[in-house]
Amino acid sequence: MNQKLQEKLLVTLKLLALARLGIFIPIPGIDHNTFYNNVQQNSFVNFLNIFSGGGFSTIGVCALGIVPYINSSIFMQFGVKIFPYLEKLQEEEGESGRQKITQLTRYLTFVWALIQSVAITFWIRPYVFNWNFSFILDTILALTAGSLIILWISDLITKDGIGNGVSLLIFQNIVAGIPKTIEQSIAGQSFVILAVKAVLIIVLFSLIILMAIFIQEGTRRIKIVSIKQLGLSENISESSYLPLKLNNGNVMPIVFASALMAIPPYFLKFINNTGFINLINEIRQPLYIISYGILIVFFSYFYILLNLNPNDISKNLKKMGVSIVGVRPGKITVQYLLNKLTFIGAILLFFLAIIPYITGSVTKINMLKGLGVTSLMILVGVSIDFAKQIQTYLISQKYDEMTK
Repeated sequence: MNQKLQEKLLVTLKLLALARLGIFIPIPGIDHNTFYNNVQQNSFVNFLNIFSGGGFSTIGVCALGIVPYINSSIFMQFGVKIFPYLEKLQEEEGESGRQKITQLTRYLTFVWALIQSVAITFWIRPYVFNWNFSFILDTILALTAGSLIILWISDLITKDGIGNGVSLLIFQNIVAGIPKTIEQSIAGQSFVILAVKAVLIIVLFSLIILMAIFIQEGTRRIKIVSIKQLGLSENISESSYLPLKLNNGNVMPIVFASALMAIPPYFLKFINNTGFINLINEIRQPLYIISYGILIVFFSYFYILLNLNPNDISKNLKKMGVSIVGVRPGKITVQYLLNKLTFIGAILLFFLAIIPYITGSVTKINMLKGLGVTSLMILVGVSIDFAKQIQTYLISQKYDEMTK
């Protein structure tokens, strides 16, 4: 292996280990055992633990992890579409504009880290030995500083290591939770049952991975024709097409849908109406699947409007004198792009998301349900991106050697 690549990989592993260590440095003055036992069944906390590597259960110095930065990045994505100043920075000012947006995202990360640190500090109050102003201030500062340290580590990975620092930190946090999921799945079961379940899990896991790769990497070639081609008698060239991703939102529609679906069970604990609770329990499974599907489709449409605006594509095609074969320019093109591309991707994403719940109900295998399609899609996406970056680095090194 290339020596420089080895050095970069070693730097990446060291920084990832340092980030992981920060989660287990406990904040003093908290009854950690009681807190951990009480939040184990909290679905919303378990969802947040996907991105923090269990940080919200341990309440260590780096408990927030990269979560404030993820929140800030999402808000900046919205801001670019809402505020003309940010849109101008991104589209018209080139690299300097993108650097300004990155800097604004970091400032917003600090604000978010501060807000979330305050919220967590008051959330853990029942488990604090000595609640006073000194504890509040120390905890807020420790959690905020921990989050900024993780952001700094992610920047170092991107700069001096290999791969995207934020993606690799999330990848590490998900992988760190897999042994616990396996342990909970095999506890108290016989060898024969475990062997059968292992085979089924491998088959289902492989199926989900293949589908995740197809959805994340799949593109649809939409045939286009120019005005000049329309005036010719020859057939339209097969090479004239518009390559568009099948799923423009990647894993984000599932992330948002899962986050919203994790909130209702938490609030149901505060309802004392037994009849209402029994009714919800009876229709829980179909209600969950229907609601989950609606949210995934909604956020898929939302993300294509955010990342790949069909209106802009339609206008650009019209300016270039190009149109989609068999589709009129204008609103018809916009509707075509939304219905023929986004809807198919959203349905495939929804089908992928409910596989663990269906298999869990039929085969009683809850491991994939515990791991989650969100986690699997993130693992697949980061793995593909990491492999591509290594390949790109090796190719660039060969070109450098050739030029020398």
